[in-house]
Amino acid sequence: MSGHSKFANIKHKKEKNDAAKGKIFTIIGREIAVAVKEGGADPANNSKLRDVIAKAKANNMPNDTIDRGIKRAAGDANAVNYEYVTYEGYGPSGTAIIVDALTDNRNRTAANVRSAFTKGGGSVGTTGCVSYMFDKKGQIVIDKEECDMEADDLMMLALDAGAEDFSEEEDCFEVITHPDDFSAVRQALENQGIPMAEAEVTMIPQTYVTLTDEADLRNLQRTLDLLEEDDDVQAVYHNWEE
Repeated sequence: MSGHSKFANIKHKKEKNDAAKGKIFTIIGREIAVAVKEGGADPANNSKLRDVIAKAKANNMPNDTIDRGIKRAAGDANAVNYEYVTYEGYGPSGTAIIVDALTDNRNRTAANVRSAFTKGGGSVGTTGCVSYMFDKKGQIVIDKEECDMEADDLMMLALDAGAEDFSEEEDCFEVITHPDDFSAVRQALENQGIPMAEAEVTMIPQTYVTLTDEADLRNLQRTLDLLEEDDDVQAVYHNWEE
């Protein structure tokens, strides 16, 4: 079984995150707060919180930082109320971009996202304008260097747990699941001690766009950089073939 590996993009993303751990920890901290508020502080009874904790560990967040975040969210009745909001739009040459944000001020976030698109020569569109070009999937990436299990055994473990697809690339394994099955598959791998370089529900492009014009490349990168710098932005998905 084969698929388009995202490990190159993930390695690139993680390297950038390593240079700005404060940003990714802020993102995950907000997700922990929302998960605790929605389902309680006990991961055993809150699958969403379990998934956020797995994401935190994949991003090397220390356990005590995770625990403090959970306790703070559980004990602070006056905590900031965050809400999820998604924006869709177009970058240069019709590049499709989806932005997931977690905000306590929709007006501020909308203005910042619109500005990021505009400064890169793009535009924010209506809901659904580009999301139909993506598939929402659970995605788990396992670095081969960190995994002791044989490929066939890992594949059977993932498929038996409910995964839709398993692919082996040069430097990683990639497991794809339906969003509803992500938690169960991730938990099955975790129970077997499988280290995960990335584990989250994401938007995977059905097709990719190649940009060759230098101005288009600069503009798209500017938009992506501005979005990444925004504390309200949780994730950015696009169909640019980097």
